[in-house]
Amino acid sequence: MNEKALHTLEYNKIIKQLEDLAFSPVGKEYCHNLLPHSDRKWIEASQRETSDALTHILTQGGVSFSGIKDIRASLKRLEIGSILGTGELLAISALLDAAGRIKNYFRQSLNEDDETGDSLNERYMLIEPLFPLMQEIKRCIPAEDEIADDASPGLAQTRRRIKTTSNKIHEQLGSILNSGSRSMLQDAIITMRNGRYCLPVKAEYRSSFNGMIHDQSSTGSTLFIEPASVVKLNNEIRELELKEQQEIEKILAELSNQAAEQNFYIEQDFNVLSELDFIFAKAMLSKNMRATEPRFPEENYIEIKKGRHPLIDSKKVVPIDLNIGKDFSLLVVTGPNTGGKTVSLKTAGLFTLMGQAGLHIPAFDGSCLRIFDEVFADIGDEQSIEQSLSTFSSHMVNTVSILERANEESLVLFDELGAGTDPVEGAALATAILSNLHSRGSVVMATTHYSELKLYALQTPDVENACCEFDVSTLRPTYRLLIGVPGKSNAFAISGRLGLSDEIIQDAKRHVSSDAQQFEDVINNLEKTRLQLEKERTIASENRKEISALKKELREKTEKLESSKERIIQNANEKAAKILNEAKEFADETIRKYTKWAQSDKHIREMEAERANLRNKLNDSHSKAAVQKSRPKAKSVKASDLMIGSDVKILSLNSVGTVSTLPNDKGDFFVQAGLLRTKVNIKDIELIQTHKDKAKPAKGSKNTGSGNIRMDKASSVHQEINLIGMTVDEAIPLLGKYLDDAYLAHMEHVTIIHGRGTGALRNAVHGHLKRTKYVKSFRLGEFGEGDMGVTIAEFR
Repeated sequence: MNEKALHTLEYNKIIKQLEDLAFSPVGKEYCHNLLPHSDRKWIEASQRETSDALTHILTQGGVSFSGIKDIRASLKRLEIGSILGTGELLAISALLDAAGRIKNYFRQSLNEDDETGDSLNERYMLIEPLFPLMQEIKRCIPAEDEIADDASPGLAQTRRRIKTTSNKIHEQLGSILNSGSRSMLQDAIITMRNGRYCLPVKAEYRSSFNGMIHDQSSTGSTLFIEPASVVKLNNEIRELELKEQQEIEKILAELSNQAAEQNFYIEQDFNVLSELDFIFAKAMLSKNMRATEPRFPEENYIEIKKGRHPLIDSKKVVPIDLNIGKDFSLLVVTGPNTGGKTVSLKTAGLFTLMGQAGLHIPAFDGSCLRIFDEVFADIGDEQSIEQSLSTFSSHMVNTVSILERANEESLVLFDELGAGTDPVEGAALATAILSNLHSRGSVVMATTHYSELKLYALQTPDVENACCEFDVSTLRPTYRLLIGVPGKSNAFAISGRLGLSDEIIQDAKRHVSSDAQQFEDVINNLEKTRLQLEKERTIASENRKEISALKKELREKTEKLESSKERIIQNANEKAAKILNEAKEFADETIRKYTKWAQSDKHIREMEAERANLRNKLNDSHSKAAVQKSRPKAKSVKASDLMIGSDVKILSLNSVGTVSTLPNDKGDFFVQAGLLRTKVNIKDIELIQTHKDKAKPAKGSKNTGSGNIRMDKASSVHQEINLIGMTVDEAIPLLGKYLDDAYLAHMEHVTIIHGRGTGALRNAVHGHLKRTKYVKSFRLGEFGEGDMGVTIAEFR
């Protein structure tokens, strides 16, 4: 692709966004050097890689390629047997760490045995984390300027000796600081000069203080002298430091040898991770733009569905629909300035470049692009004072260059073709240029204000008009691209809306030729007809949607009714058959008995008993039917109607019980029914007595007071007790009474707040809970419950 088109269509700005999404240096290089291709296989493979990476991001979340540095120079040094520094080895360790992280990321979704699956599978299989090497480097080199003591036995021993010798030196110097020589010192401190321990001595005592002078202050009043008593120890430290450096060199050499043995896999990891970083950067760009993968049909046409220019604010951009190359190969776009003509032009060109570079485009799924060998664009005012080129001249220079190179595999974009000169000559040139390119088979889009080009599009096969819609009533463009309709400049309408007098406007209309006026009238009528048809089409579309929804709803209801009807009939038939079988068996048995009794008069009593039994069975059947028919609907109970201790009837069990806990959000709670404690729903109970009624004993009944005690406890006991601020002697009696009350109120568990403190109160509480027989278990609170400051006790 020519550089001018890439710059004109602002492809470089898309690449800058892509580059910012990559982590590794080489990944950024790949992004920076990405150019559109014309090879179909490369484009389709690249698009699939971007789509597969986007699928990973959407299903698993993003993956970080941070920590990958450019280690190519280090790999070259390993090849020739050089020893790497700590920074270089840490860079290799970071690369292997990233390899392990990304290997694990892919392992969650990819199947290693699947040869036809994800296009990234092959790269995933090539990643070798080399965990032993990575862990060894991390163990020996915690930071870039640090080697661990345990990196080798020799280094650990040497550093221990350095520390011991240093301590001896400090002891010696400390004794000097505390001796009679203290008056000779400028300050009572130990300092370092040239890697040796020294003391700051006053200059007048230089001959009295035995030692070696290493430095002096800027004023000369202080001399930094190494006392003679520590010279040997300082020499020993210097020797140990040299030995330490030799040990470090051995460690780095050993690590470098280990890395050199894995040089092939390290380089492979570096290349694969850099490529994956580049691919995932493309996927993240697609996600940020809400883009989709374009298709490249063999029929070679462009069909953009709701395309959004990626460099315009997503909250302001108006999507456009554009197609070219299927029914026509040349599109003439007209309309007022700032109406969106140039944006439509740039959108088509930029989408083509992005698609051929393997990038997704911000448009609806199913959008199609054509593969071109070249994209040419002449857009914008490119006049040059330095080259003495006017607007028209600069455009014509570009046009000449395009005409020299364009062919049937080219996309050509012209903005305001033929502008900047005499309108008649400009229109004639524009028509001739478009006709020439059309005859070559090039796909062309051109914007213009010339009516002659509108006529050319109307009269020429394979050429189509388009316009950018403009709302005259608001003087604002809608930015919608309408294909098949020539546009109007709307100069008279806009001028009138802005306050220009009708007299001047009418006079201006008289200066327009009759042919031009008639043409504008035809366009105006076409626009009115189009708006009316579009309105009717919108109404019809809404009606179709509503009808479709109603049909679907009716079909679902019908299917549901049919299903219910069949089930009800089936159940009824089964019950009827069961009743008939029972009746038949009972009747047969009765007939057999009466036949037997008819032969003898000795069974009168048995006959009467059987008749009574038959009469009772019939009465039971009638009473059951009556109950089924007339049973009143249970009164619904609200959660606010219930309190701990309330008496309720469990409808499904036909038993009475007492409320143990209050309902939760779903209406579930526990009821104590005799020895059985069961979980019920509020819809399955009936309140049979209110709290006040229960508190009043019936006449003649013996009131033990236990019911009142339980109800009083249930209404007064809280779910928690706060013992903070009390001593153990004060807290334990209160706790004992509280636990008794809570247990009588049938609480499941309580919270005891004792605070953290010294732990004395907590230990006393736990001891009391252990001694309380009706306490099943207890535990400290968890996160969100109070942690160590509370204890949760559960009753039996």
